[in-house]
Amino acid sequence: MEECVFCKIAAGTIPCRKVYEDDRILAFEDIQPMAPVHIIIIPRRHIATLMDADAEGMADLQAMMGATREVARLKKVDQKGFRVVINCKEEGGQVVFHLHMHLLGGRKLRDDLA
Repeated sequence: MEECVFCKIAAGTIPCRKVYEDDRILAFEDIQPMAPVHIIIIPRRHIATLMDADAEGMADLQAMMGATREVARLKKVDQKGFRVVINCKEEGGQVVFHLHMHLLGGRKLRDDLA
């Protein structure tokens, strides 16, 4: 997906502040953080939304969850707690149409923060 900003980040054509990466997943700091720790976790392979995840996409989601645990440890929010959010489609608040998760932490989060 040449027009997808997260695909460009995954390909290295747009720089990011990487936190974690492996052959399947990339995690980087959000450029407009909503918490002291706000990390975006994406599959390298383009999947537009959670609803578009096929069997391989489900494997990507499993890898994303594993990466989330490692990112939480790296960012030192694993002990006190953090939030993981997936927004799906327009009414769910999805802005970038490349499946991604937000890891938020570093302070007590409000109930309305997503």
